[in-house]
Amino acid sequence: MGRITKLASGSLAGATALALSVATLAQGQQPQAAVQKAQPGPGAGPPPPDRSTPVEANELRETWNDRASQGPPVGAYPEHDGWSLGAAMPLARSEHAVAEFGGRIWVLGGYPPGRLPSNLVQIYDPATSRWSLGPKLPQPIHHTHVAAVGGRIYVLGGEIEGASTGKPEVFVANVWMHDPAVGGWVERSPMPTARGGGGKAVIDGRIYVAGGRPPGGSAFEVYDPATDKWEKLPDLPTQRNHLAMVALGGKIIVAGGRTGPGAMAERVDVVEIYDPKTRRWSRGAPLPAPRGGITGAVHAGCMFVFGGEGERTHVLGLTPNSYAYDPRADRWTRLPDLPIAVHGLKGSAVIGGRIFLPGGGITLGGNSGTNAMQVYRPTIRCD
Repeated sequence: MGRITKLASGSLAGATALALSVATLAQGQQPQAAVQKAQPGPGAGPPPPDRSTPVEANELRETWNDRASQGPPVGAYPEHDGWSLGAAMPLARSEHAVAEFGGRIWVLGGYPPGRLPSNLVQIYDPATSRWSLGPKLPQPIHHTHVAAVGGRIYVLGGEIEGASTGKPEVFVANVWMHDPAVGGWVERSPMPTARGGGGKAVIDGRIYVAGGRPPGGSAFEVYDPATDKWEKLPDLPTQRNHLAMVALGGKIIVAGGRTGPGAMAERVDVVEIYDPKTRRWSRGAPLPAPRGGITGAVHAGCMFVFGGEGERTHVLGLTPNSYAYDPRADRWTRLPDLPIAVHGLKGSAVIGGRIFLPGGGITLGGNSGTNAMQVYRPTIRCD
């Protein structure tokens, strides 16, 4: 049996203090102590210039404000039950992709409130606590998947149009690669199945993609960047989308998700595990509750699942619940709740022992993307 260790939760007063910090951030202000810590120190460089830059993607019009791109350093905000706040994204997002790449947090595509798709890439550097704009995606896209392999970052599938564009949604199979040494995006071999809102994970330099909004809910395929080739694998036994998926201990773990295309679709608690060595799926202990619109992360041998949809008692239809899964014990443990209940993050970033969750929708559906970045420092271990 595996062993899980966890520190005790904080007090109600601590949770209240963090909630006040969240409210302060939402009002565009920062606690005085955090502002003082955010002053440039040795090696931090000068503050961003007072400059605003219009950014456009089809009908979407936004403004990138350099002064809003720098925030308090990681750990400046109060921490309660392991949760704190990071520097807010300059541009709010939901149904976007998130990944760690080169020690930075990449946020790709998605859309702000209003649900007009974006082609922008926002990059956060924890060392300087600054956001910057990365290389624009080839097209505005949402519900895409992103993975970093071998010093390059890959964007796989997703949806274009749809949302609030007034046009039918289009599921795409396109794969795009960015090499920082070269710049721009290079098209690679497309996925065998066009879909968005699935999950991705990396094992031994190969990118696995599972599930997705219909008609791709059962599709399971693997991409080898070295050969630029795809291989179809045994179908995901339970077809679903808006799921959590990670690689852990040499296996793929897929948890939760929706079975239909919309926000009101049935949600499941099913956990299925794929072993690349045997090429077979097996069942794991189910999630403590059915969840869709969730995101996953891996740290210290545990799989983490955060937030999502499916809490009927929550005023906004979401859940702040967080869970950790120990694959050796095949057991889930309830963790302290998210400060802000969110859904619609396609991935997360783990840097320096902390899990970063930038943005996400804060009401059921996709018309409520936030710019808040929630940061969790786990004390639970499964290794």
